Amino acid sequence: MIADAYRLKYTFGIDYGTSYTKYGPITLSEPRVVHTRGLFLRDLPESVKMRIPSEVLSRGIVVGDEEVRNYLSSVRDVQRNLKYPLRDGIARKDDDDAWKVLRELTRYSLAQFPVSDPDFNGWLVSSALSALAPDYMYKALFDIFTELAGEIKIYAVTVVPQPLAVAIAENAVNCIIIEGGHGNIQIAPISFALIREGLVALNRGGAEANAITREILKDMGYSDIAREEYAVEIIKRAAGLVPRNLKDAIRVAKSNPERFVTKVKLSPVVEVEFTKEYAWARFMIGEIIFNPNHEEIKSYIDQSRIRIENAVIGDITLYGEMDLASAVITSLRSVSVEIQERVASQIILSGGALSWRVPSGLEDVAVDSVTKVKVMLDERNPELASRTGVRIVSEPQHSAWRGAVIYGYALPLSLEWSDSAKEGWYFVHGSRT
Repeated sequence: MIADAYRLKYTFGIDYGTSYTKYGPITLSEPRVVHTRGLFLRDLPESVKMRIPSEVLSRGIVVGDEEVRNYLSSVRDVQRNLKYPLRDGIARKDDDDAWKVLRELTRYSLAQFPVSDPDFNGWLVSSALSALAPDYMYKALFDIFTELAGEIKIYAVTVVPQPLAVAIAENAVNCIIIEGGHGNIQIAPISFALIREGLVALNRGGAEANAITREILKDMGYSDIAREEYAVEIIKRAAGLVPRNLKDAIRVAKSNPERFVTKVKLSPVVEVEFTKEYAWARFMIGEIIFNPNHEEIKSYIDQSRIRIENAVIGDITLYGEMDLASAVITSLRSVSVEIQERVASQIILSGGALSWRVPSGLEDVAVDSVTKVKVMLDERNPELASRTGVRIVSEPQHSAWRGAVIYGYALPLSLEWSDSAKEGWYFVHGSRT
């Protein structure tokens, strides 16, 4: 019998994000974070092999940010051997390399917390996946944990959709969760549980902000830096701005560009400068998340420099160009009229793609995500905007992990996994001990 005291020590959360994986036991105040990526040790010369520990070489793959940096030798390595396994929160079923990275990330996460307690029967692992994850991802994940159980003690595993995990972390019973990750944005109505009929997904997120940042860098003459995803991510976060109104922001920035010039230092020898000529472009980096339907952004799409288009995953369409306010309204229309107002009473933002700062002195044209959503809703539906509160979680990148460990702690162990309901515990060895 697993007691509450055991669960308070040995519930373990893993949030598999497209860009970052957040992981750790319930005893942590915040999770550890690594990039969701792996470096394959392929085609290595003997002079390099002899300096790599045998246990690392035998696995043939390295995960963890410091570990990857240890073995990452060139830009060629980045392009050829560095693998990001998730796209839009999804790993393709037939992508063997992607599943190798996810397996190694899972092993790495659990192995960082060795347990010497003689009463330890194994981790209760609660995993957060995209609400769009197809059935095969659940099965593949359970297979990974079953395989790892020969090396690391694992008692049981469960999976919770990321938007529901955020609602649990926020103790929100009725709400709309907007989970903005690297791969996509999920708009999920919650009334105790996730209302799947109202789930709306946008086929853009932090990756599209990275994509337009990359093209702006090329225009500014930084094509070499634009090839490195790690560098692009840093520049996006440091230089990107969300405009209250894009046309107004661009007009102000072009008439007084000195206010918007900025530099981003990447290393002691590499610095990127957004000069007066390109300072206005900083606003496109943030705006593309919320609304790509502007001629300034469309020009990149028309030139095939970035791709924003609809996609289909299972029976769910991911909308490429739908703006965020329209997505919220579309989501609500699929919710029973009887509970629409209750569900719409609060909108909760979460995820790294919605974590934007407003630099001091730019408050007249730049806003944070909460203000942006309020402004957009007021433009589309003033009555709805007046009846809903919008807020962002205190730790946007960590909220799904926190909700996952709370879910894992509270979910009854008597409830075995159901493929149809997608809830319960999957007991790794087939039976409880």
